Amino acid sequence: MSNTKPSWKPGKKDALFLGVVLLVIVLLVLGSSERTTKATPNDDVHRAATSHETCMTCHGKDGVRPQPVGHASSVQCFQCHTQPKDWQGAGK
Repeated sequence: MSNTKPSWKPGKKDALFLGVVLLVIVLLVLGSSERTTKATPNDDVHRAATSHETCMTCHGKDGVRPQPVGHASSVQCFQCHTQPKDWQGAGK
């Protein structure tokens, strides 16, 4: 009688499991990337914008350049959009 163990060979279930694990890792890596929002233009109007109300004068529903459909409904514009150089508002 021989005491040799049969060697392990991966099967379809093992390949499926490893594929699911790899997919989860890829989704986590892609989902954790840094946000890519548009920077605020570096002009006099945007350097002086210090509140959500100021932003909404142009970017409100009836403004000159309204926010796009699906835009987050935050009242803290500079939480996502970077301030222009020499911004006059409060720090983040």
